[in-house]
Amino acid sequence: MRTEQAGDNFHFCARAFAALAGIATWTVLLAAGGKDAVAQTSAPATAPTSVAPSQSTAPAASPTDLVGIWQGTLHIAQANRDLRTEIKIVKSADASYKLTFYSIDQGGQPIVADKTAFENLKLTFTMDAIGGKYEGTMSPDGKTITGTWTQGPNPLALNLDRTTEDAAWPIPEPVKPMAANAHPSLEVATIKPSQPGARGKGFGFNGTHFRTFNFDVNDMIAIGFGLHAKQIVGAPDWLATDLYDIDGVPDVPGRPNIKQMGDILQGLLVDRFALKFHREQRELPVYVIQLAPGGPKMKETTAGPNDPQGFGFRGLGDLSVRNMSMKDFAFGMQSAVTDRPVVDQTGLTARYDFTLKWTPDDSQFAQFRGAVPPTPPGAGDNPDAPPSLYTAMQETLGLKFTATKAPDDVIVIDHIDKPSAN
Repeated sequence: MRTEQAGDNFHFCARAFAALAGIATWTVLLAAGGKDAVAQTSAPATAPTSVAPSQSTAPAASPTDLVGIWQGTLHIAQANRDLRTEIKIVKSADASYKLTFYSIDQGGQPIVADKTAFENLKLTFTMDAIGGKYEGTMSPDGKTITGTWTQGPNPLALNLDRTTEDAAWPIPEPVKPMAANAHPSLEVATIKPSQPGARGKGFGFNGTHFRTFNFDVNDMIAIGFGLHAKQIVGAPDWLATDLYDIDGVPDVPGRPNIKQMGDILQGLLVDRFALKFHREQRELPVYVIQLAPGGPKMKETTAGPNDPQGFGFRGLGDLSVRNMSMKDFAFGMQSAVTDRPVVDQTGLTARYDFTLKWTPDDSQFAQFRGAVPPTPPGAGDNPDAPPSLYTAMQETLGLKFTATKAPDDVIVIDHIDKPSAN
């Protein structure tokens, strides 16, 4: 369950209220401390319409059979928000359980648990793509499950009631992808200074709205043009310090892909910030991602090519990736983590699901500029601390991550103003 952001439209989120989201498209989410916790935009966008013949949705064989529909509400005090959750459990021919999780108030995209166990009235399930885990105990009459949802360091109570198909909360219809040949802009948009001291940072597509929070103009240019902030030349100081919240509706229906999200930001920058620029190529410090000896260790995704992607942090250095190519991963890393552009030289074309844990150093996560808690200290003498990013990439993913120099594109700012009035 994530708590508030996401999508296949690159959602770059780092909010204390950002672990369970209703933005559906590519997401880069950083849950600052995991205080709300229910992830969703990294889930497939289309809910299953039928159950395979090998699975049974028949009524529970006994009062304490797990099969059926369960629902409960996650109360997120820090965000003053309640999130309804619905869980559907069926049994396969081999007697194993298949559990599908829906966050009703965040779009309702289905997330299938990686592991589900039920023994002696104890239910546990995990969802690796979002780093979520649930543990609960069924009542002797089989009507309720009392348990805890964990995604990050702060567990939250999540108690479930058994329900019927007729009484279950309706699952929202997923937002369909935007036409592939569309070039959207914002029909109407409001731009406001971010609230001083607000925690978190991100952007994405929520329902029919494009939104940013705590976003500076360097972020907008970098994401809009697929660049790192160090590929922006001649920018006035305020581009890195003035933070904005934006809310707008695209002029084309549907959920935009990452390129279309870039179109939206580019149009906004020209129309409301009067951006003028030209392109050059310069030699820059970069990081290169290459295959390590032995090849990749990531698992290819089972998500469809049009399903939302996920690039979300449960904490600094605790990354969950879903349905992403290596090119997408490189873009996510340079947008959220690294102090220089990241170039994919793996030659891999598949899309992957994986998690990556490392101990950040002082050069990483500068993009969040105080929007989240400070980077955790180095490993020091802690034998249980994750390794460095370079070691974790090789050991966990089978990839090399190397600092070097290479020619790369830059955008030179010729003119830019603070945003025009709403």
